[in-house]
Amino acid sequence: MNAVTVSPKYQVVIPRSVRERIHLHPGERLQVISFDDRIELIPIRPMREMKGVLKGFDPSFVRDETDRV
Repeated sequence: MNAVTVSPKYQVVIPRSVRERIHLHPGERLQVISFDDRIELIPIRPMREMKGVLKGFDPSFVRDETDRV
């Protein structure tokens, strides 16, 4: 588990192991989300990186009779 310290300017350094695991590079943007007593940083990826993400996805499913259409 990695721990960081908040600087007097409220800055933190993301540990190298985390940066490497999520392939984070200098200049990339992060979405900041707060939930109750925690903070999450989510990389903002360009849409072009999503190309092929659904390749092989089977969109067929069986609807329950009680579903409204």
